[in-house]
Amino acid sequence: MKKIGIIPLRKDSKGIPGKNKKKMVGRPLFSWILTEALFSDLDVVYVFTNDTEIIDFIEREYHWTTKVKAMLRNEENANDTASTESTMLEFSEKINHEYDILCLLQATSPLTLATDINNGLEKISKEKYDASLSVVKTHRFTWNGNGTPQNYDVFNRPRRQDFEGLLIENGAVYCTTKDSFLKSKNRVSGNIGLVEMPEETLMEIDSLSDWQIVENLLMERQKSMKSNQRIQYLVLDVDGVFTDGGIYYNEEGEFAKKFDMRDGMGLEILRQNNVEVVVLTSENSKLVAQRMKKLQIQDAFLGVKDKYAFLKHFLVTKNSSFEAVAYVGDDVNDLANICSSGWSFAPANATPIVKLNADFVLGAASGAGAIREVCETILKYNKRYD
Repeated sequence: MKKIGIIPLRKDSKGIPGKNKKKMVGRPLFSWILTEALFSDLDVVYVFTNDTEIIDFIEREYHWTTKVKAMLRNEENANDTASTESTMLEFSEKINHEYDILCLLQATSPLTLATDINNGLEKISKEKYDASLSVVKTHRFTWNGNGTPQNYDVFNRPRRQDFEGLLIENGAVYCTTKDSFLKSKNRVSGNIGLVEMPEETLMEIDSLSDWQIVENLLMERQKSMKSNQRIQYLVLDVDGVFTDGGIYYNEEGEFAKKFDMRDGMGLEILRQNNVEVVVLTSENSKLVAQRMKKLQIQDAFLGVKDKYAFLKHFLVTKNSSFEAVAYVGDDVNDLANICSSGWSFAPANATPIVKLNADFVLGAASGAGAIREVCETILKYNKRYD
């Protein structure tokens, strides 16, 4: 069965301007659901948008996979009054209905995981439902506008442990067969299966206060998934980690960066102790490329904006995981990896948000022995696994 995912994105958002591109934990909001979709059982994932900046970003940042495609949607289906169903129908027509299962994913549900997507797909592919949708179980008591209770007896208030609760749509994942969708022109129809997700995924992002709550939930979730094991990879940012964050310019552009020679020796010793060194930077600098070549770091990836997605892809190719990673970063674009890696370090002069969420704040500043300190810490830590 061909399983296609669609993430519809509009350019404009009135509640939170530019919401889909706004950075959540250092990444564009839409990239959270996109990354999970890429590592799910979906065969292809389409980002369907009228925002050409997003299309350019996807084509530039996700060159490492053929699984994601960006497609331009019609403006009339991207206004405030257009329904999601009309957008899905437009998309289905544009790809000539070439799918067996269509999966609608919402960018405003960044807490969705690949397992949630897979569970929705399996309701159709294995359990033979016509459609599926994600729900959250809540133990709230609900009321009608006329002052009457909907789901309990006020004179016999049940205890939480005795109350089955309610299942509420959280708007995260919808799956449907092609036949059901084209017949009903609705995201779910026929025999519908339910996929339960954690209660916190019910949170919607309609205001800046919602945004802050969901962002904190996302960071805490990533941290809760950490576990301890031997460190196999040291992953490093460059500016603000290898260097002090300063750049020297002349009329021809960038011409100098300062690196600490002691860091280089620390990395050499680390490699001799079977820890691979990986460099991941958003800048595409010839000076950095030269320095990495000098340090004999083969896995040096320059010009990577979505560091979390790329690192996840890299680890999959190595049959490894974030638990085996020690990550060093200094700014918000490192934050997702700081929260997700088995061990995370922030130089003494990193930004406050990174230092707040890192496992360790180093005594040394970037470009002044921070990497050497990390290397020595990892060597001591890994001894317990030798």
